Amino acid sequence: MLEQRNTKWALLLPLILLLAACGNGNPAHPGASTSTTSAASGAPAASTPTTTTTTTSTSTAAPTTSTTTTTTAAASGLPPCTASMLALSFLGQQGGMGHGEIGFQLRNTSSASCRTYGWPGIQFLDQNGGPLPTIPHHVTNDFFGSNPAVPLVIAPGASASFRLDVGHGVATANGCATASSLQVIPPNDTATLRVSIPNGAYECRDANVSPLRSGDSAYP
Repeated sequence: MLEQRNTKWALLLPLILLLAACGNGNPAHPGASTSTTSAASGAPAASTPTTTTTTTSTSTAAPTTSTTTTTTAAASGLPPCTASMLALSFLGQQGGMGHGEIGFQLRNTSSASCRTYGWPGIQFLDQNGGPLPTIPHHVTNDFFGSNPAVPLVIAPGASASFRLDVGHGVATANGCATASSLQVIPPNDTATLRVSIPNGAYECRDANVSPLRSGDSAYP
């Protein structure tokens, strides 16, 4: 019987040793272990390069056309002030140091605004209405001050003015005479207007003519 037991253990012993070996995992590398770490566990994960694209939008503003309305532009659609729309009147005269200043007004008697700019044409006339020697000089500065030329719009009932700077009180031996009236041609026109000069005015051919100015400002 003892013999039978020894034979039985002899058969079982290899089987027991085989099972024990399987229970040890990896006998060749007893300290090695396989670990799989996911990104959710907090361990660093492999970083994937991120490409950031910056889009720059270039906006080109459309050119803005700014129209500035000047006196000339505003008046461009208006008719010129002609003799048929105007009335000529005498404003007065004064003098000193051999110079005479004579002022005249052109008033718009029509029902529409009109435009004008520059110097009127002039002609001195004697007491019979005959022409006297007249040499006009278009100036912006004379003995009595400065009068720049500016575009004007004359509304109905409004006026513009101009002045003459003439030799005053010059001896008749120099060819001067007393002008009893003045004939005027408005700028941009060929028709004439006429006005009397009360008590006459001395003239000596040459006359400095100012440009037209707003209201009576040419003869303050």
